[in-house]
Amino acid sequence: MKYIIAAIKPYKLDEVREALTAVGVRGMMVSEIKGFGTQSGHTEIYRGAEYAVNFVPKVKIEIAVADTLADEVIETIRKVARTDKIGDGKIFVLDLEQALRVRTGETGDDAL
Repeated sequence: MKYIIAAIKPYKLDEVREALTAVGVRGMMVSEIKGFGTQSGHTEIYRGAEYAVNFVPKVKIEIAVADTLADEVIETIRKVARTDKIGDGKIFVLDLEQALRVRTGETGDDAL
């Protein structure tokens, strides 16, 4: 199993969710986050004053999938979340040792 974490632009969330559902993802966790990478934030003008915005709003998607589905999920996120502009985000892939469905006690791929 793989645990996929993606940080993407917030306005891309619905499009990514729909695409992932179409390839077979049955669930995901989503959090609103702030962060910075290469772009290191930016400045904005509000009521005539300039402010430094050091952390950029992002959405973090967390998905646990079977090994057989992982590459397709990663590629789907990459294609759909891409805008060709700085700040498109990152995708991290980790090995997932165990999963357990609390209600039924199912484990492994069955718990996903």
